[in-house]
Amino acid sequence: MQYRHDGLYASRRSPVMARNVVAASQPLATQAGLRMLERGGNALDAALAAAITLTVVEPTGNGIGSDAYCILWDGKELHGLNASGRSPAGWTPERFANHKTFPHRGWESVTVPGAVSAWVDLSERFGKLPFADLFEPAISYAENGFHVSPVIAELWRRGAEELKVQPGFAEAFMPGGRAPAAGELFRAPGHAYSLKLIASTKGEAFYRGELAQRIADFAREHGAVLDEADMATHRNDWCGTIHQDFGDASLHEIPPNGQGIAALMALGIMRAYGTDGLVLDSGDAFHLQIEATKLAFADVYAYAADLDYMHDVTVAHLLDPAYLASRAKLIDMSRAQDFGAGAPKTGGTVCLSTGDASGMMVSYIQSNYSGFGSGVVVPGTGISLQNRGFGFVLTDGHPNQVGPRKRPFQTIIPGFVMQGKEPLMAFGLMGGPMQAQGHLQIMLRMQLWGQDPQTAADAPRWRYVAGLKVAIETAVPDNVAADLTSRGHVIEREPPDSAFGFGGAQLVRKIDGGYVAGSDPRKDGLAAGF
Repeated sequence: MQYRHDGLYASRRSPVMARNVVAASQPLATQAGLRMLERGGNALDAALAAAITLTVVEPTGNGIGSDAYCILWDGKELHGLNASGRSPAGWTPERFANHKTFPHRGWESVTVPGAVSAWVDLSERFGKLPFADLFEPAISYAENGFHVSPVIAELWRRGAEELKVQPGFAEAFMPGGRAPAAGELFRAPGHAYSLKLIASTKGEAFYRGELAQRIADFAREHGAVLDEADMATHRNDWCGTIHQDFGDASLHEIPPNGQGIAALMALGIMRAYGTDGLVLDSGDAFHLQIEATKLAFADVYAYAADLDYMHDVTVAHLLDPAYLASRAKLIDMSRAQDFGAGAPKTGGTVCLSTGDASGMMVSYIQSNYSGFGSGVVVPGTGISLQNRGFGFVLTDGHPNQVGPRKRPFQTIIPGFVMQGKEPLMAFGLMGGPMQAQGHLQIMLRMQLWGQDPQTAADAPRWRYVAGLKVAIETAVPDNVAADLTSRGHVIEREPPDSAFGFGGAQLVRKIDGGYVAGSDPRKDGLAAGF
């Protein structure tokens, strides 16, 4: 690839080019990854050290009790890992019969955490360094403290206002009765204790030992049903990837239960509609992307679920080129529409990306879902638990209906781009339902309009909300906003940091003899290399 940086958009960042690179959403995590590379580790070691460190330095987005996914190029082939957890065995539909919507916070939103198992399985299969080495930076920051960075401090403040009533939250995250401000030193000794146990037992303490017992005991104390058996029976899946071709490249995603299939469907719909002559940052470009995304999400919310429960409508049905072409025909370039689900069968956080001089590339993401997840923190352990159960629905017969030992529909997705049989880019974009939309926008910016990773990260974004409502960043030109309004879109302008709803991208793309990396200016992050 011939490197080019256009500098079209305002940014605090410049692209980073090196033979070994790490791009993560918090600078201390990026440096933790670089330390592993300098020690002789590979891109996977760097990714895991960064991810483990992020549980300490960015607790707003992830923790020891998160879920995780990974797409990894090992130098010869692409691998996909689904390390999301399943629901407790006691989560029958009857348990939630009196709920109008699925619980968003608290114990009744907690499924089995999978991130720790991702660290173990990935390290065993692809790592070079001893497992315990990967924990050293994180343990040091938890024991000795780290200075809270500005974006995370604001998220922390917002989360604490809502979650201070949740079991264990204030004790863990509100020293002195409040969230720490930017620049303040924060220590997490319980978190350090848990990381040491996980490191020394290769995860056994978390799923079948002391930490599993403490999680289960705290659950029982609060009337929850997550227990030792639920923790002990957790397993990951080496699930491979699903993909969508676009030009000479292909976008790869993890199969459902994640929302990555929405990005693939939207890209396929756009390819079927036709993108020749589409002008960068024009009203037409925004409109076509938004309408394709609406069509994709209408189907994904109706049909996507744990693969074990997608019996009627399958991934193949949703990605069938003829079906996507039929959906593309519904797009009217003159007006916005509120689409329903189609009939595909006839008769969905922190992310980081790494690359090393040997050619290994990693796209990794782990998440609590909502900020701080469930808000539940197991006392004395620093284990904050995700709220991935909120991804379930209560509708009878829906493939994503809550049930025992079942994975909920999830938003977190790593992304990877191949060019023929060669790797081109490892990337991710955190931010709930923004993630699939962000993957689409970045893929188009880089493959259709030739932007480099940092420019693609800097560019103003849009986010489909619901119905005809679309949020756009304040940097979108007034004439484009007016154009979209004239077509019937209900436009809401938001600053880039408005509830951080436009996500945060971390990107690593191959160039001759190395990589070019970008880190989203909407986050505290850093791309660095050597």
